[in-house]
Amino acid sequence: MANQKEIRARISSTISTQQITKAMKLVSATKLRKAQDAITRMRPYAEKLQGMLSNLQDSADDQGLSVYFTPRSEERIAIVCISSDRGLCGAFNANIFKQTRTLLETTYKEQNSKKNVTVLSIGKKAAELIKKLEVSIDPRFQPSLTNFTYDSIFEIGEYLLQEFKNGKYDKVEVVYNKFKNAATQIPTVETLLPVPPASSSEKSNNDYLFEPNKVQILQDLVPRSIKTQLFKSVLDSQASEHGSRMVAMDKSTENAGELLKALRLAYNQARQAAITNEISEIVGGAAALQG
Repeated sequence: MANQKEIRARISSTISTQQITKAMKLVSATKLRKAQDAITRMRPYAEKLQGMLSNLQDSADDQGLSVYFTPRSEERIAIVCISSDRGLCGAFNANIFKQTRTLLETTYKEQNSKKNVTVLSIGKKAAELIKKLEVSIDPRFQPSLTNFTYDSIFEIGEYLLQEFKNGKYDKVEVVYNKFKNAATQIPTVETLLPVPPASSSEKSNNDYLFEPNKVQILQDLVPRSIKTQLFKSVLDSQASEHGSRMVAMDKSTENAGELLKALRLAYNQARQAAITNEISEIVGGAAALQG
């Protein structure tokens, strides 16, 4: 059994750790509320815009627009991984890594063997994890999410649009954690380009009127919708990160509490053993004097 001094040091260290995890939980809870509000407001707009875009793909007869809707032979693939910049958020980043590795080993195994798969990471943790895989990495594409803005994500979307249009990539996939609630984040793979066709449930019979003209509106709508989908994925990922970190820190705080109980019990047992030993020595000494 450890002595009292060692146990006191461990108790002090555990209390300090518990205070840190409790503070991180509170900070994450505050950030989660803001991030949850942002994705809650953004998601209906993005979904409506995506549905409208899918229904308008038959109208995109302009050569400059049809390229975004036309499926190609999937020879060159881009996978955008959205992670966090910091750790201590449970399995949040590990799930992104596993999902990406699954894509490389199954869906795009043949393309990856030919070095035709490029991974583009948003977030420092994704960049660190992807380096462990035998895959091409775009070194220019590892931005931090610490101070990301609407415009900075749109710049990334513009880059992907141009590279897809120029034929560098035949398909662009996005891997991110979709926010459901604070305790549940769903690793998700979505096709960003080419624009997926509308499902039977999403198809609309609306007869759209274009003002000032169809081509001009679609030239603005198509790129904006694709960039908005990417921005929505980033917001989903951000809310998921804060939720995952809040839950992880809550569990860590509980575990620290359980450890403190065990350490305090051990400390009391050691103290009682020391007291008993001292009493035994006193009694023994007194008995020797009387004898």
